[in-house]
Amino acid sequence: MDSKPIQTQQLYGILPSEKKGVGKLATLALDMRWSWNHAADKLWRQLDPELWEQTQNPWLVLQTVSRNKVEELLKDPEFKEKLGALLEQREKAASSPAWYQEKHASSVLTQVAYFSMEFMLNEALPIYVGGLGNVAGDQLKSASDLGVPVTGIGLFYQQGYFRQLIDQQGNQQAIYTFNDPGQVSIVPLRTPNGEWLRIAVQLGSFTIWLRTWEVQAGRVKLYLLDSNDPANLPVHRGITNEIYGGGPEMRIKQEIILGIGGWKLLAAMDLKPEVCHLNEGHAGFAVLARAEDIMKEKGCSFQEALFISRPGNVFTTHTAVPAGFDHFHPQLMENMLGPFARQSLGISMEELLALGRRDPANQEEYFNMAFLALRGSGAVNGVSQLHGKVSRQLFSDLFPRWPIDEIPIGHVTNGVHMPTWDNEFSDKVWTSACGKDRWRGDLLSMESKVCQLTDEALWGLRNVCRENLVHFIRSIFARQSRLGGRVDHLNLNVNDMFHPQTLTLGFARRFVPYKRPNLLLKNKERLIHLLNQESFPLQLVLAGKAGPGDERGKALIREWIQFIDENRLHHRVVFLSDYDMGIAEQLVSGVDVWINTPKRPWEACGTSGMKVLVNGGLNLSTRDGWWAEAFSPDLGWALGNEESMAEGELSDVQEAEALYDLLEYQVIPEFYGRNDNGFPLKWLERIRNSMSKLAPVFSANRAVRQYTENYYLPAAERYKERNADKEGLEMKIFDRQKHLREHWSEISFGEIKTETEGKYHSFQVSLLLGEIHPEWVSVEIYSEGSHQGLPKMEREEQVGDHGYQVYKGKVPASRPIEHYTIRVVPFSDGMAVPLEASQILWQR
Repeated sequence: MDSKPIQTQQLYGILPSEKKGVGKLATLALDMRWSWNHAADKLWRQLDPELWEQTQNPWLVLQTVSRNKVEELLKDPEFKEKLGALLEQREKAASSPAWYQEKHASSVLTQVAYFSMEFMLNEALPIYVGGLGNVAGDQLKSASDLGVPVTGIGLFYQQGYFRQLIDQQGNQQAIYTFNDPGQVSIVPLRTPNGEWLRIAVQLGSFTIWLRTWEVQAGRVKLYLLDSNDPANLPVHRGITNEIYGGGPEMRIKQEIILGIGGWKLLAAMDLKPEVCHLNEGHAGFAVLARAEDIMKEKGCSFQEALFISRPGNVFTTHTAVPAGFDHFHPQLMENMLGPFARQSLGISMEELLALGRRDPANQEEYFNMAFLALRGSGAVNGVSQLHGKVSRQLFSDLFPRWPIDEIPIGHVTNGVHMPTWDNEFSDKVWTSACGKDRWRGDLLSMESKVCQLTDEALWGLRNVCRENLVHFIRSIFARQSRLGGRVDHLNLNVNDMFHPQTLTLGFARRFVPYKRPNLLLKNKERLIHLLNQESFPLQLVLAGKAGPGDERGKALIREWIQFIDENRLHHRVVFLSDYDMGIAEQLVSGVDVWINTPKRPWEACGTSGMKVLVNGGLNLSTRDGWWAEAFSPDLGWALGNEESMAEGELSDVQEAEALYDLLEYQVIPEFYGRNDNGFPLKWLERIRNSMSKLAPVFSANRAVRQYTENYYLPAAERYKERNADKEGLEMKIFDRQKHLREHWSEISFGEIKTETEGKYHSFQVSLLLGEIHPEWVSVEIYSEGSHQGLPKMEREEQVGDHGYQVYKGKVPASRPIEHYTIRVVPFSDGMAVPLEASQILWQR
């Protein structure tokens, strides 16, 4: 099916002219590659300089500008030449072989469907809240750069996330605006005959219609669904109004639309991805929809279809605490999915609920979306090294009696799309060192090249970035303060705010208690002292939103506003309201040090601090998320050390004092410690190390390549094998898996003999296997800390007395024999243990 608009008038918006060339402008404006490739910025500025500066939205500019202006510019030879060159560059970027085509041209992987509740591509398409959307958007952009065949699936929210206003008392006010589909870079998906493609999805006893949209982002596409179809009841039209809006009932409806509606959209377009990537458990219902498709195709049961599709599903969890998973009451599940389970999947509601319960037999237990995603996927990962460890703990109940280190959850540490987060000045510095296409390859030579950057280049970069940030802060604060009446109320002169040569700290993120945004306020007198030192001053810019219903988070914002007002610190500290991607780009570009203070280990990864790397900013953070693996004393600063973490948590007061100490005795002196040429040499060496060693590693380029090679390619291979199953081998594995579940309890240990001879411990064990074939189990000699590559015991050919199977094995006697024990686990070449078969039996 051709998913592209057939002719110009079938766009959702209206173009100002039908003159030849306007369609070319529309092609550029509708490709969100402009959000990270700024070659066309001057062209859009020519159309309407003021509107461009206010919105940075090419499609809105093109929709708004007058017919006369467009036609006038299209007569200009220089403008036409520039437009032609930009289209040629766009075509070349889309069609030239990229990293994936060069490295994996013969791969069976042709399509990855990437499901996420939010995508942060640009402020001009505000369908995101924060970190999750940041990761999804940046990974789509890097997939485009690298040529990885990824297609995004998300929701188009009519209001998106709320906009923030801070009143005179420091209270957060929520304002909801309308995302006019005619003024954002999206087009309706249409069938070849011009009909708008609409998807039908069942919500309980109702069938609702979903409108579909296409977003072009370089080589990749993002498809969005919304329920605001006039054919729906009003209550259903509003489901996709607000991201994460409403209570559990609204949440489950949105997740059904994303997972089931999203998969149906792929099917309607005849797209058949080998890999389905679930970005958080919100997308878990896609597992059910994919299985339903296979049931129809092969005429098999739901359980068989889930077995076939499972290897092709990849689940990424971003949650660090159990409360972060979406849980739904069994009755709500029945109301929303009961008919779908019985009529479409052919299973009872209890069978469906069992997929999302820790204990499938507990009928009172709520349904956990993350459990569904894990039980429906062939690979699972956290989003940092530490978060992988935390996730193994969180999901350990699904693998009873398995050692924590063997819980089948790996990690891919997030990265950010560096071309999105650099600025024009850092882009020039990087280009001089590494070339224009530096983020589209394997990054192998980047570190050595960046290390050669001179002190003059680095210090010049930092000074111009900081100065631009100061001008931005003054401008945006003046505008925001007029809205809240704060300029008159405080009698401020914004030109006195901040100074281009002053050490600038940044703190911007969601205001929630675990991120401890007010840790710096634990000792207000000491903070004031640090801010107001005459010789070595400090300035701090803050931003962030609390959830609309989060009163604790709102109180944290209010405390900062009142602290600033009461102590007349506006020249040194500012809180910028309505934190969004546009403000984030300015902050990560200009601050010298990014502060991050989450309570370990609650920050799954955190990507905000990664964004400063490309602009020469440094990090001072708790050793949580990505910083736990990135930190080194020559790269930045860390709160806490290995000893304090091993001994237990420090109190907030203790950590605050440690933060003040770092600032007063290390950060500030190092920034202001200049040589005869005015350069802070130690600071610049730290920047050079941070840029060269961290920016490549914590880029989305590295993350997407890692997903591709470690997850997507193996998943595609395994899915293809199971789906083809030409000789029936895979369904034999399915039968074996079922048989193991039903008869595992029949296994029992008999006599166990041990002895030590010279350099080896020898073991002999008798096992009664009941109805389980001896080749379907593996008998292993286990010792803590050496689970990988465990010695396997060999089965004797002769069956022992009373039908016992006899196994023998030995291990080096480097550890006492008491450190070893025998265990029995399932075995099959085509089955992932323990992800797909979690049975285990230990020697008593």
